Amino acid sequence: MAQSAAVPPGAPEQGCPIRVEHDRRRRQFTVRLNGCHDRAVLLYEYVGKRIVDLQHTEVPDAYRGRGIAKHLAKAALDFVVEEDLKAHLTCWYIQKYVKENPLPQYLERLQP
Repeated sequence: MAQSAAVPPGAPEQGCPIRVEHDRRRRQFTVRLNGCHDRAVLLYEYVGKRIVDLQHTEVPDAYRGRGIAKHLAKAALDFVVEEDLKAHLTCWYIQKYVKENPLPQYLERLQP
């Protein structure tokens, strides 16, 4: 049987949850979009032994407004919590995410 509804251009495939991948070597979280051709990314760097700087989140224009950056932000902050790290938030989007989701486990790990 053929599907009658087409997947909108630039959308993650319908019915497929957004999957965030963590590349520790490259210090980035990514979401593959439209197969492998495009991707959204959140970059971070270690700025101390137990401190990470969440530096930059980027979602291609065609994919914005679909909640993809929220998934990246949550994955990065959950990583900070799970690894018992502190976080400096250079990225404006991560700052906004924390303000909108002021969970104690995130707030207690923020560096001024």
